Amino acid sequence: MIDWPLLSTVTFLPLIGVLVLLFMKDEGETSRRNVYYVSLMVTAFTFVFSLFVWIGFDNSNPGFQMVEKMDWLGAGISYHMGVDGISMLFIILTTFLMPLCVIASKDAIKNRFRDYMIAFLILETLMIGVFCALDIVLFYVFFEAGLIPMFIIIGVWGGQRRVYASFKFFLYTLLGSVLMLLAIMAMYWQSGTTDITKLLEYDFPVSMQTWLWLAFFASFAVKMPMWPVHTWLPDAHVEAPTAGSVILAGVLLKLGGYGLIRFSLAMFPVASADFAPYVFALSAIAIVYTSLVAMMQTDIKKLIAYSSVAHMGYVTMGIFAANAQGVQGAIFQMLSHGLISGALFLCVGVVYDRMHTREISAYGGLVNNMPDYAVAFMLFTMANVGLPGTSGFVGEFLVLIGVFQVSTWTALFATLGVILSAGYALWLYRRVVFGALEKENLKALLDLSGREKSILYPLIALVIFFGVYPIPVFDATAASVDALVTQYSAALEAAQNIAISAK
Repeated sequence: MIDWPLLSTVTFLPLIGVLVLLFMKDEGETSRRNVYYVSLMVTAFTFVFSLFVWIGFDNSNPGFQMVEKMDWLGAGISYHMGVDGISMLFIILTTFLMPLCVIASKDAIKNRFRDYMIAFLILETLMIGVFCALDIVLFYVFFEAGLIPMFIIIGVWGGQRRVYASFKFFLYTLLGSVLMLLAIMAMYWQSGTTDITKLLEYDFPVSMQTWLWLAFFASFAVKMPMWPVHTWLPDAHVEAPTAGSVILAGVLLKLGGYGLIRFSLAMFPVASADFAPYVFALSAIAIVYTSLVAMMQTDIKKLIAYSSVAHMGYVTMGIFAANAQGVQGAIFQMLSHGLISGALFLCVGVVYDRMHTREISAYGGLVNNMPDYAVAFMLFTMANVGLPGTSGFVGEFLVLIGVFQVSTWTALFATLGVILSAGYALWLYRRVVFGALEKENLKALLDLSGREKSILYPLIALVIFFGVYPIPVFDATAASVDALVTQYSAALEAAQNIAISAK
C-alpha cells in the first residue's frame, strides 16, 4: 500500500457513500433501513482504512508522512495531504466516532433520514480533510466548509430553538474565520507560498507575527471555544440531535486546538510567547467560571456543554506552556475529551429517547431499573472528573505539570477546576441515577438495549485502556511534539539574540 493514496481514500470515501445515498429513496421503513446500513458500512470502512494510517505510521519520524501532492489547483495552491504525530490520531478519533453516531441516529431521527446521513458523511470528509491538509488554503476550505453540514444538522434536526442556535453557531465561527482568511492572504504575500511545510520553516517578522497570531487566534478561540466567546456552544449542544452533539464535542471543538498547535505555536513562536500570559489568564478564568456556571444548570446537555468549555481551558493552557509535557498533555486531553464528552452526550441521548426531556429534575433513581446504564454513566462521569485509571486523568495531569513549570500560580488556579468538576459532575449523577425511584413515568424505563451497548461499551473500553496504558498515544505524538518544542525554543532564542544585538 506504499503507493496507494491512503489519506485521500480515508478523506473522500464518505463522499462515495453520499453518491450512493443520493440515488436511494427516503420513503418507507425498507428505504430507511437501507440508508442506515449503507451509512454504517461506509463509516465502518472509513474507520478500517484509517487504522492503516496508524499501522503504517513511523513513530520515530517527526515530519509529515504518507504525503500526497498534486499541483493542479493553480494560483500557487496545491492539493497537498500528509500527517504527522500531531494530526494522525485526530483522524482515527473522527473515523471512530462516526459509526457510533450512525448507530445512535437509527431510531432518534424520525424525518428525512437520508438527508441527515448525507450531511454527516459530508461532514466526516471535511473534518478529516482539516487534519490531512498541508496547503493552508486547502486547510481553510475544509475548516470553513465544515460549518455548513453542522449548521444544517442543527437547523433541520435540532430542538425547538434550532434555528436560533444554528445561526448563532454559524455567525460566531464565521466571523472569527474571516480574520484568519486575511491572515492567510498576508502570509502568502510575505512568503510566496501556501505550502504548510514551507510556512513552518519560514521566519515571519516579529511585528507581523503579532497580527497574524491575533487573526488566527480569533478563529481558533471561537472554534474551541474559549471564554468569553463560548456562548454559542451551550445553545448549539442543547438544540443539536444527539449525534450532532457527539461530533460537535468530540471532533469539531478539537479543530481549534489543532490549529493553535499547527499554526499559532509553530509559525508564530515569538507572538505565542508574548501572548501566553493572556492565554493562561483566559484559560484559568474559563476553567473556574464555566465550572461554576455548570453547577447552576438544570438541563443535562447544557451542563455537559459548559463542562466542555472548562476542559478545553486545560488544552489551551497546555499548548501555550510550550513544553513537551504541556503540548503532549493538550493533545491527549483533546483525544480523551473526544471520547468522554461524546460518551456523555450519548448517555444523555439514551434517556432523552425514552423521556423526551433533558431536565435534571425529571429523573432520579434510574439505578433501580437501569443498572447497566448507571454503570456506564458513572464511568464516563468519573472520567470527566479526571479519576486516575481513566483517560481523563492523564491529559489533565500532564497539562498541569507542563503549566506548573511555566506559571505556578496558573497551575494552582487551574487545579480548582478539578475540584469544581467533581462538584457538578457528581451532583448531576446523584440527581439522575441515585435516590428512590418515585416518578411513575420512570418505572417503566428499560435498561440499555443491544444497540446502545454496542455504542457505549467500545467507549468504555478505550477510556479505561488509555487511562491505564496511554503509551500508544505518546509514542505516536512524541517525535513531532519534541520537534515542535525544539523549534519553538530555537526561534525564541534567535529572536532574543537579535533584540540584544540591536540594543
